[in-house]
Amino acid sequence: MDNQNIIIRVATPDDAHYAETITNEMAESAMARGTGIAKRSPEYVANKMNEGKAVIAVTPDGIWVGFCYIETWSHGKYVANSGLIVSPPFRKSGVAKAIKKRIFELSREKYPEAKLFGLTTGLAVMKINSELGYEPVTYSELTQDEAFWAGCKSCVNYDILMSKERQNCMCTAMLYDPKDHYKPEETKEFFEENKSGFERLLRFKQWKLLKPFLKKDKESNGDNSGSKPKTFLQYFFNL
Repeated sequence: MDNQNIIIRVATPDDAHYAETITNEMAESAMARGTGIAKRSPEYVANKMNEGKAVIAVTPDGIWVGFCYIETWSHGKYVANSGLIVSPPFRKSGVAKAIKKRIFELSREKYPEAKLFGLTTGLAVMKINSELGYEPVTYSELTQDEAFWAGCKSCVNYDILMSKERQNCMCTAMLYDPKDHYKPEETKEFFEENKSGFERLLRFKQWKLLKPFLKKDKESNGDNSGSKPKTFLQYFFNL
């Protein structure tokens, strides 16, 4: 379907009947990618619709296309646009980008002083975020609200997160600070110039963090002879 015919709007209580379809697709998509997400129930998603803190995409005849919602942390100082999902038949059509743009605008309307952040395992979402003005950051620049990190417990990568003392995981952190940020044109240009580097970094994180991390370190066998100083990337991303 032509993307121009898809309706992208703020979700309402009348959209609650889509909630189970949305959460099922979130879970199936994460399983297919082999990555983890914090699980959300249909009731949780429906509540976001009731609060006017979600954006939904549908066809003119009511077929669900995509979804994303807003979460707030640290008493509204941080806002996350979470759960971005697009129905498989409508992927690679520009819908995800349009949803992200609308949820970003809604977040800025509702929380103009808040820092917007996101965690993603995908290069495509990094690209979309960059076009909105987000910058890659370390986890230390995100909210330290315990409720946010508790939401990661249902993610398959939670043990990796905790093994890194919440300083790194499979996801890449990105942040938009309304009081201190580059223009979207600048962050977009930066991403395009460094896209291949980000792609290698994502692959490196997968190799480094998924490598039997349950396996004991060489130090446990008394072998420290192969230790090397950390590189800049290892320091920055706490690898």
